[in-house]
Amino acid sequence: MEYDIFFSISQTPDAEGHIPSEQRMLKNYFEQVKLADDLGFGVAWLAQAHLSTETQKLNKKPVVPHWQGEVGLCTDFPQLALETFHRTKRIDIGSAVLSLLASGGPIAQAERIANTVQLMGMSSSQRKLHVGFSAGRFEFMARPYGVIPRNEVEEKSWPALRGQIFMEASEIFLRLLRGDRISSEDIRATTLTRANFRSDEDWLAVQDAAGGGDSVDIERRYKFEDISIVPRNWPRSQLKLIAGTHDPNAQEFVNSILPVKVFNLSITQPEVIEATHARMAACYHQDGGNWSRRDMPRTSFVFLNAEEGLTADEQSTAAKLEAKASLGAYWAALEGTLDPAKVAKAADNALIGNPAEIAAQMLERFHPEDRIMTWFDFFNHDSERVCRNMRAFIEQVVPLVEAAL
Repeated sequence: MEYDIFFSISQTPDAEGHIPSEQRMLKNYFEQVKLADDLGFGVAWLAQAHLSTETQKLNKKPVVPHWQGEVGLCTDFPQLALETFHRTKRIDIGSAVLSLLASGGPIAQAERIANTVQLMGMSSSQRKLHVGFSAGRFEFMARPYGVIPRNEVEEKSWPALRGQIFMEASEIFLRLLRGDRISSEDIRATTLTRANFRSDEDWLAVQDAAGGGDSVDIERRYKFEDISIVPRNWPRSQLKLIAGTHDPNAQEFVNSILPVKVFNLSITQPEVIEATHARMAACYHQDGGNWSRRDMPRTSFVFLNAEEGLTADEQSTAAKLEAKASLGAYWAALEGTLDPAKVAKAADNALIGNPAEIAAQMLERFHPEDRIMTWFDFFNHDSERVCRNMRAFIEQVVPLVEAAL
C-alpha cells in the first residue's frame, strides 16, 4: 500500500466548540505537513474552498445553512502549494479539489497551474503537483462567477446542466494545459436529452420550458476567440491530473484529452470503487501508461488512539468516542441535524481504534496495491494530538500492515 495525507484546514468548531484563529489554523497546517514530509507520506492533499461559508448563510438560498465557521482556509491552492514546497523536502502536493467553475473559471485556472508547475520545476525536477479538479461541492462558490441559470430552460435543467458545464470547463482547462490554441467554437457543445435526467418528470419540465423536442441545445457557457496560455514550455511531466467526479461519462471524456486519474470519497461503496477501476482500465489515456489501483487515491478518516498510559482496550474505546463526536459534529454542521444513521455509515468507512485494530481494518478493506489518503485533522484542532496520531500511524500501524502483506 501507499500512504498519502489529506489536510482540510477547516476552521470549524471541534467537538468541544473551539474555533482556532486563521493564523493558528495555518500554523497547525505547516507543523503537520512538515511532519508528514519527515514521516514519508507520499502526497499532501490540500482541500480548497472559496468565499466565506459563514456569509453564504445570509443568502436567499444558502447551500449549507447550518455550517459554523469556514469550510476551508485554502482559497488559493497554487500559493499555498508553492509555500509548502519551500518548507518541505520530499513530499508532493495535491489539490483536493480545485474548482474549475470558481476563481475566474477554467482559463484562469489553467494559467495558474502552468505557472505553479513552472516555478516548482525551477527548484526541483522530481517533485510533482497533483491537481484534483471538479465542479466544486458547494455551489455558492461558483455563483458569483456567473455560473447560474440564464433562462427558464437552464433553471429547470440545472442539476443536470451543471455537470455539463463542468465537462465544458474541463475541456477548456485540459486543452490549454496540453498547449492547444483554442476558441470556444472548438469546445464541445451541450445537448440535453432524457438520458441526462433522473426521472421522466424532470425531463418533461425541461421539454415544456423549451417548447418540446427530443433534445435541447444549450448555449455555450464560455465564449472566446483564439487563446493559448503562457508559460508555453513548462515541465508538464511534473503535473498529474485527477478528476473529482464519479460520472462515468465525465471520466471517459477527460481521458480523451489527457491522462486524468480519479478521486473517490471516504463514503464510496466498494462496488462503485471496483466498477471505476474496471472502467478506467479501459478508458485511461494512453499517454498515462497502464491504469493501476494507485491511480485512484482512497480517502479514509483515521481516528487513531495510540496514547500512552492507556491499555489497548482503553485506546479502542477512546477512539470510538472521538470518532462519534467528530462525525456527529460534521453531520450536524452540514445538515443542521444529527443523523445517527449517517454517522454510523461514515464510521463504517472510517478507520477507528488502536494501532492493531486500524491495521486489521486496513487489511480487510483495502487492496494491497491501494493508495490511501489518510485524514487525521477531521474536526480536530489539537495539532499536537494530530501529529501524535500521524506518527503512530506510520510507526505502529504501517509496519503491522506491511508485515501482514
